[in-house]
Amino acid sequence: MAMRARAPERMISLGAVDPRLPNAAEEIERQVKECGVSGFKWYTAEWRGPSRGWSANDPMVFPLYEKCIELGVKNMHFHKGPAVEPLTLAKFDVRDIDEPAWLYPELNFIIDHVGLPRLDDFCWIAARCPNVYGSLAVALAFVHNHPRFFAEAMANLLFWIGSDRIIYGTDFPIWHTRWQLDDFMAFQLPEDVKEEYKVDLTDEIKQKIIGGNIARLYNIDIPAKLKAIENDEIAQRKRAYAASHPVTDTGIAGTVSR
Repeated sequence: MAMRARAPERMISLGAVDPRLPNAAEEIERQVKECGVSGFKWYTAEWRGPSRGWSANDPMVFPLYEKCIELGVKNMHFHKGPAVEPLTLAKFDVRDIDEPAWLYPELNFIIDHVGLPRLDDFCWIAARCPNVYGSLAVALAFVHNHPRFFAEAMANLLFWIGSDRIIYGTDFPIWHTRWQLDDFMAFQLPEDVKEEYKVDLTDEIKQKIIGGNIARLYNIDIPAKLKAIENDEIAQRKRAYAASHPVTDTGIAGTVSR
């Protein structure tokens, strides 16, 4: 809340609730009304006492989805990807998203890490559930280290769910956002991949992915937002930094590297 208060036009805060808590529904309401969260982030592999995780399609979670709908909070972000010990990959399996996505069409299910390494499962689910979105966090790191893998992942996403449901994500601070954005904006699908999947990653599509799609989900007017932040604290600090440091090169994203 303190960070958001410092840059209210730049930050959206998400809540987090463990559905195994007896007061989970009350905690959702508290975080929305008192903390001003705009969505929720869920981690299905988290330990609590003897429990070694939970599932998004467990009926115990359904009242929490319904509470979010009641409060007008529509965006549910789920970690569905790599696990860090002692959490298990099995508990981050993306296949438990299928049922709640169909039961609650009022909600948007944003799947962080696009379900990796279960990208095929994610694509099959998202293809039949129009309220399922894929976030590129972790997947985006391969744009530099394994570009062929990234190309095929992006081609699958574009083929199965289209450009309107791919959300940008970086997993900062594990990876630095700057080089990821520059590499992504410069990235081109290989010709054989474009031919095989009959898709392309155009500049227009990249603009949707890096901001347009998430702005739509959170009802953000991009021109108005850019106007609102043009002279805030962060903008002023960036200009001051630029004035005191010589330019070394220019990033693909249009910003100046130092």
